Amino acid sequence: MDALFALKNRRSVRAYREEQVHEDQLNAILEAATFAPTGNGKQSPTMVVVQDRELVKKLSRMNAAVMGSNGDPFYGAPTVVIVFGNPNAASTWFEDGCLVMGNLLNAAFAAGVDSCWIHRAKQMFETEEGKALMKEWGVPEGCVGIGNCILGYAAAPLSAPAPRKANYVIRA
Repeated sequence: MDALFALKNRRSVRAYREEQVHEDQLNAILEAATFAPTGNGKQSPTMVVVQDRELVKKLSRMNAAVMGSNGDPFYGAPTVVIVFGNPNAASTWFEDGCLVMGNLLNAAFAAGVDSCWIHRAKQMFETEEGKALMKEWGVPEGCVGIGNCILGYAAAPLSAPAPRKANYVIRA
């Protein structure tokens, strides 16, 4: 797929079918994410891929608790990729993790998978429950949650892109 087409047509999807992301598509998305630029090439982020339905539901409940809600902030997506940044590994840890999230979102669209960035990963993994999961998964100590990238197949067709705002770009 043409990169500019993907960048202009990707949408955040907030309703998913139950079908799990196909392994070949997931692997392509994850590989693309590992090629995100990082400060000084330190590759400071870590990704955790969750596809177990019960664990995805648990993560969704943890995220909802941060908002004081009991809804599903993961919108029924069958896969979650949690991106962590490591402040001990690079001064650009947060930016590095954000670039990994961007690559995940754009690569997903290019691979035929829908996605959405779900915030509150930082708060989720500051809890005792979150810290226990990080330890269980082998996430390096000191890492901080940057974002949850939900992946799956949209339950409905994607909408057209919204018009871009005036003065989005200012040429000096």
